[in-house]
Amino acid sequence: MSEYYISIDQGTTSTRAILYSPQGILLAQASVSIESSFPENGWVEQNPEAIIQSVETVLKQVLVNANKPAHAVRGIGISNQRETTFVWDKTTGKAVYPAIIWQDKRTADLCAQLKQSGIESTLQEKTGLLLDPYFSATKLTWILDNVPNARAMAQANKLAFGTVDCFLLWHLTDGKIHATDITNASRTLLFNIKTKQWDSELLKFFNIPENMLPEVHDCCYAFGNISRRILGVELPIVSMVGDQQSASIGQGCIAENQAKSTYGTGCFMLLNTGETCVYSKNKLLTTIAYQVSGKTTYALEGSVFVAGSLIKWLKNSLKFFEVESQIDGLIASAHDHNDIIFVPAFCGLGAPFWDPYARGAMFGLTQDTSIGHIIKAAIEGICFQTKDLIESLNRDTGTQLQNIKVDGGMVANHWFLQSMANILNIDVLKARNQEATAFGAFLLAGVSTGLFSSLSEAAKLPTVESTFKPNASCRDESHQKYQRWLTQIEKIKVIL
Repeated sequence: MSEYYISIDQGTTSTRAILYSPQGILLAQASVSIESSFPENGWVEQNPEAIIQSVETVLKQVLVNANKPAHAVRGIGISNQRETTFVWDKTTGKAVYPAIIWQDKRTADLCAQLKQSGIESTLQEKTGLLLDPYFSATKLTWILDNVPNARAMAQANKLAFGTVDCFLLWHLTDGKIHATDITNASRTLLFNIKTKQWDSELLKFFNIPENMLPEVHDCCYAFGNISRRILGVELPIVSMVGDQQSASIGQGCIAENQAKSTYGTGCFMLLNTGETCVYSKNKLLTTIAYQVSGKTTYALEGSVFVAGSLIKWLKNSLKFFEVESQIDGLIASAHDHNDIIFVPAFCGLGAPFWDPYARGAMFGLTQDTSIGHIIKAAIEGICFQTKDLIESLNRDTGTQLQNIKVDGGMVANHWFLQSMANILNIDVLKARNQEATAFGAFLLAGVSTGLFSSLSEAAKLPTVESTFKPNASCRDESHQKYQRWLTQIEKIKVIL
């Protein structure tokens, strides 16, 4: 009897597959690293073929690791890095250009030019997003305008566009299905989150042929079967969802005013706003959290582009430590006096500033500054970015967030979580399942196949491992540091 579920989590730095029992117990996992290339300043690309191969590899390996046959799998869920843009030939399936990653800033000048048209308020009303190179539309426009013969092929209905989920679905089904889910569609700047359709006015504005676009479905849907050539049997893909929405579901944030923050490559905070489409006055994003059985749930989102990638930079580029378990010791070895402010704007500033031209900086260095001081300031910088988002959420909703659920690779560091609780001055709830993104895709797959009667039932599975409470004795110091953060961040902004 088929009873297991596989979640594919295709992220920026790795592709993972996790095998779950019907009770949500992680039985096995497999992972393959994904490399990015940086051909020019501000450009970030990945090899589409390598991404496809990584998915097929982890699908096979996770079953080997679990010692389970493929026919025992009841359904597959996909979660993915969002906004990353693929364009491929509908006949051959070959990408006409490398995947342009969500962090890529090559279209910053184009976005600045387009803003002069005055369309940004219309964009926000229709899509909930801002005119920024982060999103897919200008990436797609760039490919059509810069890859030889691409626009002519697109106009002749020979090219397909999609985000990661869509590109994977096409290839896993051997080109039979060109579809996406509504959460990924809502991150393109081309999808109207109220009418829930591709928007003809926006397609015309960005000069995108409609024939390139995929069909859009609920997160729980029979998307198609993966090809028999991969695992020897056809297996149904029954859920697809953007990674941050998936993490929110995996953290059990399915009620209004529940919020989560995921610390992977970047930091992404989502606040569930229920059936109400709340528009931000503080440069947060309005996005679709999920759609099940035709019912849409919305969210406010704050996006920070650098979080876990900062720790990777400290390790791999600066060689400050060999393994992340050394971080706490290095911080402890630094004396208490530390006025350093580290702004990790390596690829611009996300919410609430949205400045693609800003770059990272450190302030307050002295001759007695140690590696421990810099690491501490870098981690505090991630906490301050989180506080920026929470302050914006509080202003938009008129309420005070009482706690935040957190997941992702960085939450393994308890010093980070306690520092966050002190700086935010609210409870920080560490996820029981560090792989909350994959867990969310599993929950949706379970709803899709009838394992759970509803998402509410699925979310009853326990999600919190531990709680970090703010230290009252640190309140004044944390407040003062945050004020210095706000002062210093103004110095690196280019767009005011």
